[in-house]
Amino acid sequence: MVPFRIGQGYDIHQMEEGRAFWLGGIQIPHTHGAKGHSDADVVCHSLCDALLGAAGLRNIGYYFSDKDPQWKGVDSKILLVKSLQMVRDEGYEVGNVDVTIVLQLPKLNPHIEDMKNCLAGVMKVETAQISIKATTSEHMGFVGREEGILALAVALIYKKAQ
Repeated sequence: MVPFRIGQGYDIHQMEEGRAFWLGGIQIPHTHGAKGHSDADVVCHSLCDALLGAAGLRNIGYYFSDKDPQWKGVDSKILLVKSLQMVRDEGYEVGNVDVTIVLQLPKLNPHIEDMKNCLAGVMKVETAQISIKATTSEHMGFVGREEGILALAVALIYKKAQ
């Protein structure tokens, strides 16, 4: 068996005026927030899918269905912790993760380090194992019209020595 595995994750949500905006485990000041069953943190959700996929497990919706009331309004950091536990239960550890956030506004560069620090604590890894980048869609499509946000993530995991 190959000791390294790679997974990818993708999440997308509509933006809605007046909602709290959670991203990368922190609240970002903005007039709009992502709309979803949980707190709609696309960074945490895409990381869950990348990590679960790398371990050969199912996607976030399989384990944390938006039809299940217990996950209504849940802090997505909890979903990330539970996803990581499933990955670790399979005998894997996180090598590194890389996330790209696509959002027109607000500008995220001032918040990247806070997101990395938060996620490193949640995931119990070093901040150097987490990369977060932000970009816009150059005013094209639903992101450019500020109607939504999306995040893409990749995760490298490795089999822990027995």
